[in-house]
Formats: sequence, C-alpha cells, structure tokens
Amino acid sequence: MVEPSPEAVIETRGLRRVFKTRNRQVEAVAGVDLNVRRGEIFGFLGPNGAGKTTTLRMLATLLPPSGGTARVAGCELATQQARIRERIGLYGMPTEAANKRAAELVVMLELEGAADRKVGTYSGGQKRRLDIGLGLVHGPQVLFLDEPTTGLDPQSRARVWDEVRRLHDRGTTVFLTTHYLDEADALCDRVAIIDYGKIVAEGTPEDLKRAIAGDVVRFSIAGDQQRALDVIKDQPFVREAKLENGSVLLYVDRGEVAMPAILRLLDGASLQLMTVELHRPSLDDVFLRQTGRSLRETAA
Repeated sequence: MVEPSPEAVIETRGLRRVFKTRNRQVEAVAGVDLNVRRGEIFGFLGPNGAGKTTTLRMLATLLPPSGGTARVAGCELATQQARIRERIGLYGMPTEAANKRAAELVVMLELEGAADRKVGTYSGGQKRRLDIGLGLVHGPQVLFLDEPTTGLDPQSRARVWDEVRRLHDRGTTVFLTTHYLDEADALCDRVAIIDYGKIVAEGTPEDLKRAIAGDVVRFSIAGDQQRALDVIKDQPFVREAKLENGSVLLYVDRGEVAMPAILRLLDGASLQLMTVELHRPSLDDVFLRQTGRSLRETAA
C-alpha cells in the first residue's frame, strides 16, 4: 500500500503491467514510481509504445496492474476502483445534473454549432474538445487526457491547449500523455519521461533542460564525421561529444564562445564544415541524453 501524501493526487510505487503473447511476455510498464501533485498539469512524455497509455489506463482503472501499488484521488487502486471512477469522472451522476452540465460544457468548449449533429460529422478538433468535455461532465478531481492533440491542425491544437490551461486555472489536476515536445514544454508544470516502460527523467521542463547544462552545437563536415569528433571532443569547452545521425553533437558551456573555436579547429585540421546549428537544450536533448535516441525520431 502507498503511504498517502497530503499534496499528492496520484502516487504509484513499482507499478507494472505485463502482456503475454504466444511466445513471450512483454513488460509494457516496468516498475513506475510517480507522484502527481494536486492542481498541476503533469505530462507523461515518451515515444509511441513507451508505456504512456498503458500507465494511464491502469490509473484510470481500465486495465489491472500486474504488480506494484497506486493511489488515485485518495483511493487505493487495488481495492477502491469504484470510488476512483467516481472521482475521475467515469460514472456516478444523476441524469438531470449530467444534462445540465453537458449544456454548460457545450458552450464552454464552443461546440454549440455542432451539438445537434452526429459525432461522426465532427472535425478532428471538435472531437478532441468533445473528449475533454466528456471527461469534465462530473467536475472530476483528476482529468486523464491521452494524446489529446494527436492529428490536429495547429488552430485546433491551440484551442485544446487553451482548454487544458483553463482547467488548470480552476484547480483541476490534469494527467496528460503526449509525444509532442512542444506540448509538454508549453502546458506542463512537471513532466516524467518514459522509455521502454521505465521513467528516465522527471522534473519541471526548465529543470530538466537546465540539467543538460550549457548549449547544444550540432555540425557536420565533408567526409568522415569521426575525424571531426576526434579534433573537437577533448577541448576544454566541450562537456560531452558524440556522433549522432551523421553529425557531431556537442554539449558546451557557452555556445557563442564555442562556435568560433570550433571553426578554427576544423579549419586548422583542413576539415570542410558543411552544416552547423546552435540551440538551447530542449526536452528532446533531455531524452537524447538519457536514452541515446532522439524523441522526435522515435515518435515519428
């Protein structure tokens, strides 16, 4: 049993889920520990197949865990599933009250023009807003959103973001799964990054990016990239250097100081620079540092 924390709405310890196939067992969630605080937007970030949706479905009582313990909205996942469903908005509301609340949400989500149409005629953005509305009918303590903007155009995506922010402002705790880096960065108070069923990093987006330290320089030369790496990697301004997707990736203290030095070193070694980029660390850099792979590429 998880010892309750007064600030936590979701707590897990060693949460696991194993799926059995004909020839083997697949551990989709491999011992996840989470602590989601009251009133925050908590992002669960990772590529497709990392275990995000499986974790969410377990916490929402839609899938039984294979191991570990959890508390959701003050209730034990193992023994109080009915109470959890009431508190996260899965059921438990009189028809008259539900109808009144539905009418309010149609206005709030700007679905008045589509309210009398079949859902099959809705646009992608309208369907996503409807999904959010269905979760809000009961005024839940915790709202679970699974990839809420997948496949949406930029305008519809921005609208969904606005609704999530509005919920946050009203005090709703939001548990959001996503594989979009910009979504996690823009919306979430804290994020946990999951890969192959395990948490590889957790914290505020800014704290995670700050942990990378310094700036990121990526460049390529004409010819063998290993030659450039050998020239650069031991320089005092380089914190870390590696080959990644046909280019040299450097983590440096200060990009504006490192760039001229890199150009001089390459020129002195008669290496022709082909491309160069300088940017501040992103959540993709956090994922890359933790896993050795780019989240953008694995998500795609």
